[in-house]
Amino acid sequence: MTIALDSHGFSDALVILGAAGLVIPAFARAKISPVIGFILVGVLVGPFGLGALVGKMPWLRHVTISDADAIEPFAEFGITLLLFSIGLELSLKRLWSMRQLVFGTGAAELIASGMIIGVGAHLFGVPWSSALALGFALALSSTALVLPIAGTTSGVGRAAFAMLLFEDLALVPIIFALAALAPHGSNDPLAIVWILALGLVTIALMFIGGRVILPRLFAQAARTKSPELFLAASLLVVIVASLATTAVGLSPIVGALLAGLLIAETDYRSEVEVMTAPFNGLALGVFLITVGMSIDLRSILAGWPELLLAIVAVVSVKALVTFGLLRWAGVRGGIAAETGLLMGSPSETTLIVLGAAAQAQLIKPDFANFWETVTALGLTLTPLLAWIGRQAARRIERRTDGDPLGITIPAEGPGTVIIGFGRVGRMVAEMLRAHQQPFVAVEADIDTVIAARAEGYPMIFGDVARTELVDRLNLGRARALILTMDDPVLTVRLTKRVRNWVPDLTIVARARDVDHAAELYRAGVTDAVPETLESSLQLSEAVLTDLGVAVGPVIASIHEKRDALRKEIKGAAGLMREPRFRRLRDSDHPA
Repeated sequence: MTIALDSHGFSDALVILGAAGLVIPAFARAKISPVIGFILVGVLVGPFGLGALVGKMPWLRHVTISDADAIEPFAEFGITLLLFSIGLELSLKRLWSMRQLVFGTGAAELIASGMIIGVGAHLFGVPWSSALALGFALALSSTALVLPIAGTTSGVGRAAFAMLLFEDLALVPIIFALAALAPHGSNDPLAIVWILALGLVTIALMFIGGRVILPRLFAQAARTKSPELFLAASLLVVIVASLATTAVGLSPIVGALLAGLLIAETDYRSEVEVMTAPFNGLALGVFLITVGMSIDLRSILAGWPELLLAIVAVVSVKALVTFGLLRWAGVRGGIAAETGLLMGSPSETTLIVLGAAAQAQLIKPDFANFWETVTALGLTLTPLLAWIGRQAARRIERRTDGDPLGITIPAEGPGTVIIGFGRVGRMVAEMLRAHQQPFVAVEADIDTVIAARAEGYPMIFGDVARTELVDRLNLGRARALILTMDDPVLTVRLTKRVRNWVPDLTIVARARDVDHAAELYRAGVTDAVPETLESSLQLSEAVLTDLGVAVGPVIASIHEKRDALRKEIKGAAGLMREPRFRRLRDSDHPA
């Protein structure tokens, strides 16, 4: 058997894989969401971009995708895998705890947004049946983009996931309702009831069977010690679950989500996550490339005022409805605003509903094409809406707090100041609190601040890159400054600034490696803690104690090694001979 290297399928695969290999590293290095990169690649290599020139320049067919329909099945499989990975992050207990948000706020958001958009379309002369079909199509939000941006553990991610989950469940009833509204539809409500009842029975059987079959299936795969077989078993579960829900009329993404939930209840969850992770990003990239390929730049330039007005109207309605419902549900203003803007753009499933509405003759093809372009552009704007939402959340949280910092710094000083409240900063705070040492922590992520305040930590919301925030921390009266941010450049810059201002302040900083630690010592830190060295020392301590060596000598040798390495780093930084360094060390250890 030979492979036709000049076939369109092989050429398309090369374009997609090449795009993934170039886009993800390049945009990650520039700290830009690769979502934009994949969509731009789709625009460039699609049938409305360079693909339109294949007739004049045949060699372009090797670097373009002229048939967008050929890769749509791969895009659908990508969305299915994405929903599977989301299901892995959940548990049945957590899902049950979200039931009020899912079936309360989620249902209200979809219905309210769909009705408002539908009424607005009707006011512009669109018939009622067409207006409602359009309204509920545009009311859907993108699971494929929103959850990778927001996650499922943050305040924004939890709120967004609850609403997106209801939308995914409501997709099938929406499509059946469109068929019932069709001019030649059956108008038989029993058909919808039958499909939903059959779907519920199928889901129940999947849960029962999954609890019995999956542990045994993955146990057998694990015993073979074959990663390939384990991966095959994982993909088999996803495909079977998706086929089961599709067979009874439900969406395949519902089956994929349920498959993830079932595996999350087993002991093999972490291994499955590791095995399937590489496929998620690639599959999502394929989907985004298909979105880009549907964008015709010439038609956009010809009708940009109408397109801009449509996008602004849809995003505004959905953002305001989501914000209002979340606030009514008791969610903080910053989280509600960020979630509203993030959920403002249409969805990949909007394209499915628009296609179903066109097939049911509820909307005309040219009308559907216009709103498909609006949907594609809206998907492209999702990362921008996420950024605007974060900025709006910060402004709202600063305004709602009585003090922009969130707490009042005591006149006698803040004690220890921790900048950065990730895993490292939180551990430092826990140790300070255990030893009853006063401290305040500064963090720029509003979700982290809200969660930490709820646990009783004295938190300051703000970005230390702003000099006015640092000036208000009263570091002149602080006992110590702990820098735990995962930003080497900002850590060095902040160290230099504080050291010039407060020469005798104890500054302890997290360093990525030995070179970064040496740079921090040159900037003026009292102590730099390289992550690589500390993890090595901890591993050494664990091994020695497990081998039966007495704990006392082990700890003493670890301290000696740490001091020797620290002196070596300082010597490499050229600080052992500097008078200022000696003065700082003497001030740390007064006679």
